[in-house]
Amino acid sequence: MKHKEQIAYLVTTLDTKGEEIIYVKQILTSLQIPTRIIDLSTQPYRSNYHPDVEAKIVASYHPNGVDAVFCGDRGKAMIAMATAFKNYLIEQDDIGAIIGLGGSGGTALITPAMQALPIGIPKLMVSTMASGDISGYIGASDIAMLYSVTDIAGLNIISRRVLANAAHFIAGAIKFRQSDISDDKPAIGLTMFGVTTPCVQSLTPKLHDHYDCLVFHATGSGGKAMEKLADSKLLSAVIDITTTEVCDYLFDGVLACDQDRFSAIERSETPYIGSCGALDMVNFGSPESIPEKYRNRHFYPHNPQVTLMRTTPDENREMAKWIANKLNKCNGEVYFIIPEGGFSALDIEGGDFWDPEADRAFINEFEKTFIQTDKRKLIKLPYHINSPQFSDYVIKVFNQLNLN
Repeated sequence: MKHKEQIAYLVTTLDTKGEEIIYVKQILTSLQIPTRIIDLSTQPYRSNYHPDVEAKIVASYHPNGVDAVFCGDRGKAMIAMATAFKNYLIEQDDIGAIIGLGGSGGTALITPAMQALPIGIPKLMVSTMASGDISGYIGASDIAMLYSVTDIAGLNIISRRVLANAAHFIAGAIKFRQSDISDDKPAIGLTMFGVTTPCVQSLTPKLHDHYDCLVFHATGSGGKAMEKLADSKLLSAVIDITTTEVCDYLFDGVLACDQDRFSAIERSETPYIGSCGALDMVNFGSPESIPEKYRNRHFYPHNPQVTLMRTTPDENREMAKWIANKLNKCNGEVYFIIPEGGFSALDIEGGDFWDPEADRAFINEFEKTFIQTDKRKLIKLPYHINSPQFSDYVIKVFNQLNLN
């Protein structure tokens, strides 16, 4: 069966970025890379540049039709076109790579659709916004951001160089795509933090011979990336040792998950093993960045830019209820394993965050809220999370999972 030709999708608002996108197209064409120009303009305009896919075609993918996009209100139109483009893009089956050109509005239009594409499709956003906080544009995806240096407002000595580099980036990604990456071993996702590293490092050698172990740093984006793969059915199982992102989400930390944490496990029914890794701490930046309401709490200076705050019994009860209620919605295999001997390298007898009362508050509340079934189990162990006995038991439970 002949494979479908892979095309470089070139995306912008043609009313303001026509000259630039044509320049990128010309370079790719000279390199024998097939292209498709997608227009996301939301206002009427006249132009000498003609897209391969007109804005009205993209707009038709909005659930409420083209009128939702071409509504006369710029802000509402931009939001609606972003939705329409996302719906359009995920239905295409010939995307070899995608490159977007935009300022603040264009970047907000294009990147949500990029985020919806599978990991591995080359994605490049040339943007005036790429020199600041780009986390909202990238999400949990593998989007590359290239700072345009000058505004994307015509061709000049700088923009030609930047756009030429962007074109060659995409050409190289298509021409030299790695096609022999072995995927013969099922992939499993694991979450890790510095204070749970010994546990995860003990697990991965015991799994490596038969599984591709993907370890995600539990920094908010790490959990989102792992769950994106679970949603995409790319993980055979999840060993979510480190659920600390919940602490930051509920208590104003800087490495937070969002309301969707654990929902991918519910949606995909991916076999799941969870634990309490680093639920004893909330992450803040430097000491002066800590919100005033927390100033009298117990802190540990991880480094000059990271300050950890010990969670209280009340906070632990709140986290336990939040996590348990999320997991109660899961119909796949779920095991939650609680290490009664401590939740992190700091939460150990003699450690800076050793607080049995706070840990017990979590354990009691979780046990009260968590609904056990034939597939959903709670296991309590009298070990520390980084102990060999704990990791050995996690492996024992993992071996009991019903993996496809």
